[in-house]
Amino acid sequence: MTQHPLYSWQEDAWQQIQALGQRLPHAFLLHGPQGIGKTVFAEHLAQSLLCENPWQGGHACQQCGSCGWFAQYSHPDYRRVRPELLDEEDAPAGEEAEAPAKTSKASKAPSKEIVINQIRALSDFMNISTHRSGRRVIVLYPAEALNVPAANALLKSLEEPNANTVFILVSNSIDRLLPTILSRCHKFGLGLPDAGIALEWLHKQGIKDADVWLAQQGGAPLAAFDMAHSDLRADLDEFIRFLSKPGTELSLKTADKMQKMEMPVVVGWLQRWLYDIFSYKQSGRIRYHPRYEQELKSLSMQVDEPALQQFIKNCNERQAIASHPLSAKLFLEDMLLEYSALFGTI
Repeated sequence: MTQHPLYSWQEDAWQQIQALGQRLPHAFLLHGPQGIGKTVFAEHLAQSLLCENPWQGGHACQQCGSCGWFAQYSHPDYRRVRPELLDEEDAPAGEEAEAPAKTSKASKAPSKEIVINQIRALSDFMNISTHRSGRRVIVLYPAEALNVPAANALLKSLEEPNANTVFILVSNSIDRLLPTILSRCHKFGLGLPDAGIALEWLHKQGIKDADVWLAQQGGAPLAAFDMAHSDLRADLDEFIRFLSKPGTELSLKTADKMQKMEMPVVVGWLQRWLYDIFSYKQSGRIRYHPRYEQELKSLSMQVDEPALQQFIKNCNERQAIASHPLSAKLFLEDMLLEYSALFGTI
């Protein structure tokens, strides 16, 4: 028997879905923290729904003709919808047929959004006869990447579902989805694994300092794995050195060095650091950066709590526009100087 691709911490969630039996909803919304394997879960669910001879427990057999098509991203009754940028970054061989509809501007940078043409392309797919199982499956992720026209177009499909069509939406942030989309999906939360299970998996992958990376990524094992292998490790270390000892000159130098990075990543690092300062000030607990306890303790004693809360709010607002700053350098300078001002170092 071939091993299924789910992670050990996903077994309970899988059994809960299997317990639905014939009461399968027309639209799932799998949601939870980033870096826990939600898309792996979603695609295995899709494959299993299309499988001609599923195992006991509902897992795809990995051996039938349907599973063969699925493995090659060529199943005629399956569509995967995601931002063009993701297809550009990691599309495996044979996936070109699943790429989003091309725009008229071939030279345009790959989109970070799911656009309306991708949703419109599903209409023809849903209105043709199925090939094998009598069921169509559409996996869409991340759902928060839907732009407004695409979200409205998808809503029409969810409001008037085609027979034997199952949507599986995946989201890291369901608070960014339209309430009307939320109301038409069966919401299914996938949570963080227990720390012991996550650490065991990371150790099996050969990750050194697994506890450090797991904490830094908020308990998400796949995110910890990626960060442990990332070229961003040196950038993160340098950024934390600045956060530990803020000041005007270092704010400007750090902004200059990091201006070519993805701004949402940098803002996210700062948000986690601020969370730990606030948490330590409130309860003496640290979630993301336990090895920097002394630095966080010192900073928490220096900062005024209302000012810290306001800056946390400001950073949340910055994160909303971080993907499209007019000037990355000015964006960083403004944010880091404001951070330094919290501690009277400018």
